[in-house]
Amino acid sequence: MKYGSIWMLLLAVLVTAGCAGTAQKIPRAQAQREVEATERAFAKTMADRDHAAFAGFLGEDAIFFGGKEPLRGKAQVAAGWKKYFEQSAAPFSWEPAQVEVLDSGLLALSTGPVRGADGKIIATFNSIWQRQPSGVWRIVFDKGSEVCGDGK
Repeated sequence: MKYGSIWMLLLAVLVTAGCAGTAQKIPRAQAQREVEATERAFAKTMADRDHAAFAGFLGEDAIFFGGKEPLRGKAQVAAGWKKYFEQSAAPFSWEPAQVEVLDSGLLALSTGPVRGADGKIIATFNSIWQRQPSGVWRIVFDKGSEVCGDGK
């Protein structure tokens, strides 16, 4: 093989390797559908009482708010939420009401009601999802806000 051919082959390998770790840009509407489906699957982990599946949706550096101090990182969030999976019935549920995605297709916001075990709205969740280089969406921020009133 000539030196020119080796350099061309090396360049092709480097270009391909650089692209392999980058998610392809997708249309915003498609990204919104993906995030909504991902949020619904994430919520289903609570209904199914599947803590391991719940943890699979977490970004490595996820931050969840809710206590005195935020839970930081996948391991801490998973450990902090384990208590919600210990009973046979889910203590709450949630579903997305709105999803918005940046034009870059890399970050998304999902928000919607959180319902207590009795079905009444007790809070609103706000989650930020990040599209990974593989194309998979992982949750990186989550914060709920209690609702005032009777929660109908």
